[in-house]
Amino acid sequence: MSRAERMKTTICLYLDYLVHGMAIVILAQNMTVLGRQWHVGDAGVSMVISSLGIGRLLVLYIAGSLSDRFGRRLFVKIGIVTYVCFFVGIVGSRNVYTAYFFGILAGMANSFLDTGTYPALMELYPNKQAAANILIKAFASIGELILPIFVATLENFNLWYGWSFIFCAVAMLVNFVFLWHREFPPMNTVPAPEVESTMTVAEDKTATKKPRITAHQWILGTVLTVFGYISMATFYLISQWLTQYGYSVVGLNMVHARLLVSVYSVGSILGVIFTVSLVERVIKPVWFMLVDTIISFVTLLVMAMFPNLALMMIGSFIIGCSAASGVMQIGLTIMGTVFPRAKGKITGIYNTAGAIASFSIPVFTAIISKTSIHNIMWFDVLIALVGIICSVTVMTMLKHQPKTTSQTEQMV
Repeated sequence: MSRAERMKTTICLYLDYLVHGMAIVILAQNMTVLGRQWHVGDAGVSMVISSLGIGRLLVLYIAGSLSDRFGRRLFVKIGIVTYVCFFVGIVGSRNVYTAYFFGILAGMANSFLDTGTYPALMELYPNKQAAANILIKAFASIGELILPIFVATLENFNLWYGWSFIFCAVAMLVNFVFLWHREFPPMNTVPAPEVESTMTVAEDKTATKKPRITAHQWILGTVLTVFGYISMATFYLISQWLTQYGYSVVGLNMVHARLLVSVYSVGSILGVIFTVSLVERVIKPVWFMLVDTIISFVTLLVMAMFPNLALMMIGSFIIGCSAASGVMQIGLTIMGTVFPRAKGKITGIYNTAGAIASFSIPVFTAIISKTSIHNIMWFDVLIALVGIICSVTVMTMLKHQPKTTSQTEQMV
């Protein structure tokens, strides 16, 4: 596979996630107008947002397994087409039940993209898996940055809110055309043994044999899966409720409340750049996990204790730099090194935990919002605290990893 072809394929894969980033916040950013269209309040729209998690859960694990069998290209294409159905369907929905169905489609689309894209990038760049996966978050963050500005512009000029959905659908279709003839690498590529990498697995003498999964691997995999839930929940809650928190608790007008999401997204983009620059060269991945979760916890605690404009602006930026800087992707890549020969399946399992978060968090927050939106931020503080516990556990277990899997020593 030529370098030029690899780059073309990579660009197409990342562009999908730019639009995916818009999809993450598009319902929350249009919460008021969609609530009127569906004859429900904010809690009703939040319940529709939770349907994305159901969609992910329905297909994520099986899609990961099938991706290992039928290839990455197919599932990336299916993800694009399903996302187009979501964008068009939401605009046409006139009640919450129809919207819920299309929300499920969006979750399925996310799963299809994940199980095709993450393994494909690890196979495109076997010696730079962490950086390749973290950059997905950068493009998603760019989408999260653009969308609130787009929505605010439409409102300012009294234009139809649906243009934001139509734009996303058209962008996906255009990328689908460019992706059609792109070349994908062979599946389950492992790094060349002569190249040192912080996040890859060197082949050993038993590479041709199917390795047995040890109790240590099972425990480590379980903790990492829990971290997949926590890392998704921490930034997903912020991305969905930061605007409403700024409006209802801090007392900002809607323009400034939406600006908080854009500031958060800028922080996320810069955080991703910082992480990519150092994770392969200077700082071990597990240390990133621990430091990011600690910073997230402290920042959320301050935002919950002192809800004012200045601290919200600073906090939004910092939480973007930490919780949304690719820490979830780092966890996935670490898990890929623990189970290196089933990347599609591992992606499915890990992201299933994230899917459970994207379903359960909107449900929990919808319930909490009926009594106090302020308490939603305190709920996120608790989640971040659990993330610290997971990170410490992973670091401890990797330090005591059996010598037969010495590649993990490079991560701590």
